[in-house]
Amino acid sequence: MNWGYKILVGYALFVAGILFLVFKSSTQKMDLVTTDYYAKELKYQQKIDELARVNALSEPIICDVVNNQITVHFPKDFIGINIIGDAVLYCPSDEDKDIKHPFDIKDVPVVIQLREKSHGQYELHLSWQANGINYYLEKKLFL
Repeated sequence: MNWGYKILVGYALFVAGILFLVFKSSTQKMDLVTTDYYAKELKYQQKIDELARVNALSEPIICDVVNNQITVHFPKDFIGINIIGDAVLYCPSDEDKDIKHPFDIKDVPVVIQLREKSHGQYELHLSWQANGINYYLEKKLFL
């Protein structure tokens, strides 16, 4: 085999390798953190104010992970007050593992039932309203 064929075989292998990499990269799943990130960014000052309200509470919010469920205990500030909100268990690595749980409670903790294979790092996003005031909490959990 002369050097012309060797160059042709080398070039063909290079092109085949590049085409393989293009194919593999086009089949990778690319999840954005959120699909409407720009609209959420504009409303982020409201979240900052809601976070400040949570930090001003008399006690912190307590989250317990026991027996495939997360229990969220609200402080004494909310005794006798109806709390309406949403709990989102957000998995940064896979959107399919996210768990959304709306709640409407009074003097009881929020209980979020987990799926069987809910392992890894999650973020608990709690947003709720009590007495017309909005609150928001983000907490990292490792299940």
